[in-house]
Amino acid sequence: MKLTGREKSELFFEGVVTVILLLLLNLSIVVLINQAIAHNPGLQNGIFEIKRSIKLGPTNYQLWSYENLFVVLMLIADGIVLYWRLIRRYKQMQLRHIISELHYIAAGHFDHRIGFSLTGDTQRVVESVNALVDSAIHSMDEEREIERSKDALITNVSHDIRTPLTSIIGYLGLIENHQYQSSEDLVKYTHIAYNKATQMKSLVEDLFEYTKVRQTETPLTISRLNVTAMMEQLAASFELEANKKHLKIEVETGTAPIYLEADAEKLGRVFNNLITNAFKYGTGAHKVILQAEQRGEEVVIRVANDGERIPADSLGMLFERFYRVEESRSKATGGSGLGLAIAQSIVQHHGGYIYAQSDDALTSFVIHLPVKHDHPLTKKEQKIAN
Repeated sequence: MKLTGREKSELFFEGVVTVILLLLLNLSIVVLINQAIAHNPGLQNGIFEIKRSIKLGPTNYQLWSYENLFVVLMLIADGIVLYWRLIRRYKQMQLRHIISELHYIAAGHFDHRIGFSLTGDTQRVVESVNALVDSAIHSMDEEREIERSKDALITNVSHDIRTPLTSIIGYLGLIENHQYQSSEDLVKYTHIAYNKATQMKSLVEDLFEYTKVRQTETPLTISRLNVTAMMEQLAASFELEANKKHLKIEVETGTAPIYLEADAEKLGRVFNNLITNAFKYGTGAHKVILQAEQRGEEVVIRVANDGERIPADSLGMLFERFYRVEESRSKATGGSGLGLAIAQSIVQHHGGYIYAQSDDALTSFVIHLPVKHDHPLTKKEQKIAN
């Protein structure tokens, strides 16, 4: 930290005043001691005897003048006091600079940080202030993101509910006003209204599920789960649907069974969402691959397909609520856009994390889960392949 000219003058003046006061104090003490000795013969004799008994060094040097020793000791004490006073005033100046920087930041300059380096506890104060400002800025950014997310949520929910609701009202209105020409038209209109109502029901259920899994206080039913057997069961349950879409499901888990502690029902929901997602969006895919392997204290599970590559700028947003790579939000090409957000919330609730990778060969959703539920994984930087 650089001192201003005024602050240097303050330090100099402080040093001069302190030296003068100390010299006056020393002189006063010397005068008082001399007067006390002069008026007390017993004290004079005692001091004389002490001088005779004190011998210093190999030559047995005797200290006959106490004043020289006293002056040296007083000068040492004066130096300590002077150093303490100057350091104290310097730290006060440092604190004044820190307060000034805080007022500058509080005035709205949130991109500013205290840039000077100090020592000791004062430096820790500076680091704590900078960390506090960073945390506050991060919280403000998160709050803005939450508000943006809420606005997007309202917009997307409104769109996804309004579209089928408009169709339902329209076709039911035709039925209510008897604007149909035959019983076949009546059945047709009723069927369309029913399908649209089913879409709305599915969206509401996804919203309810997403809200439920986002609540961290929701308890998990933890049991020891055989991941290898679960992969085989998933492949068998989706085999019929895969055949309809001309897809093949492959399971790669190795020969040894893999176990972890998890909520089987909720984890099954994650895999169902990922496999269903691969069926819906894996355009041009010929196979869906389920992989699982244990790496020390974590299990890595991968759900992949060899369909079209996901654009790099979409990978980081796949787990956002209602986000879909296909922007038209047509029900013919996808679901509500909540499946991956639900999957991410469940994985995080288990103490793990999930991310997506996509290249020309495979599009993969990779899940890292702890083997022991009470030992959550440390969040690693997610490297997404382009």
